[in-house]
Amino acid sequence: MAILQAWFMDDIPNDPQLPHQLNPNQSVSPAYLSDLGVLNWKLNPDKYEDDQELDKIRADRGYNYMDLLDLCPEKVENYEQKLKNFYTEHIHADEEIRYCLEGSGYFDIRDKDDRWIRIWIKAGDLIILPAGIYHRFTLDTSNYIKLMRLFVGEPVWTAYNRPQEEHPARRNYMINFGQKIGTPLEAH
Repeated sequence: MAILQAWFMDDIPNDPQLPHQLNPNQSVSPAYLSDLGVLNWKLNPDKYEDDQELDKIRADRGYNYMDLLDLCPEKVENYEQKLKNFYTEHIHADEEIRYCLEGSGYFDIRDKDDRWIRIWIKAGDLIILPAGIYHRFTLDTSNYIKLMRLFVGEPVWTAYNRPQEEHPARRNYMINFGQKIGTPLEAH
């Protein structure tokens, strides 16, 4: 199966639903995403209701809540405003877990140097963004995505818009993933 596609973004302020790749493109490896705390799996979206690998991920990580979300102009009230809200840079106090069942969209995350990385999720991609990572979401030009949302316990969908440097989730993220590569650690 195909690997998750990700790249550093350009800073051209036009339609956020366009790919925004640099010229030439600068791909981002799964290992680099992992260094930022981003986890991902490629699953079979046609068998999500009876997928042993998905069940194992959910059990191992304690994801006991699940719902489905169709995001497109025909099915979401105030669609344009919702997309604007999703595209505002923010963090969450908990992981953000999304499994793309149909369609496609973009998660943008900040790296350790505060550069935007665009992650293109398509059918079969399960992505986990760690609590406290700055991110945003938008659809691509297909204008449709069907997502499974997973959560530990009762879902809390609160977004904390940037800046949030003192938020406990952000501080924890910086401790776990925020060290710049090659930055020496102080001796204790």
